[in-house]
Parts: sequence; structure tokens; C-alpha cells
Amino acid sequence: MIITGGFNVYPRDIDEVFYRHPKVQEACAIGIPDQKRGENIKVFVVLKEGTAATKEELIDFCKKELAKYKLPTEIEFRTDLPKTNIGKILRKQLRAEEMEKRGKTTGR
Repeated sequence: MIITGGFNVYPRDIDEVFYRHPKVQEACAIGIPDQKRGENIKVFVVLKEGTAATKEELIDFCKKELAKYKLPTEIEFRTDLPKTNIGKILRKQLRAEEMEKRGKTTGR
């Protein structure tokens, strides 16, 4: 659960919108700390081979399907996402990597 500006947001709701974009192969949303809103939304995206997209293009796509408070503030493009042996994306690992990058502990 991501709590942003007092609203509860399920990361899976955001993931599902990204999966509907024709250029997105995989996506995973996490909450990142924000002084004002509590948390902001960051999405890690793997694009389909041979495609290119911009952060703005993906956010514009989301604006049609998500409430404003659910829109991601950051998008990070990757070539792959960490997964379990059965192929489930490791959301906690992505959050831990992000917190380490920001110099903070996960707190979860």
C-alpha cells in the first residue's frame, strides 16, 4: 500500500495501467518517501524489445486512466526487474534498492 497525500493507493492498480500500454513489457510501482505527501509513486518499467518511450508519454497515458493522486512522479527504465524463481517481480527488493540509493532505511 502506498499512502500519498492521505490517499491509499494499491501498487497493483498502477501496474495494471502500465501493462495496458503497448510498449510496456513489465512494470512495478513502489512508494518513495516525500516530505510533503508522505509518499510519491515511482514506477520501474521494462519496455518491449525494439520500442522506445519517454516518461512524459507514459504519464500522459496514465492520465487517461488514473486519478491525479495515483499518477507516478518518477519512472525508471530498466532492462529487467528482479524476480523470484517463479517469475514474480520482487517489489520489496526494488524498494530496498531505491531506499539505499536515497540513503534511507526501508522502514518496512
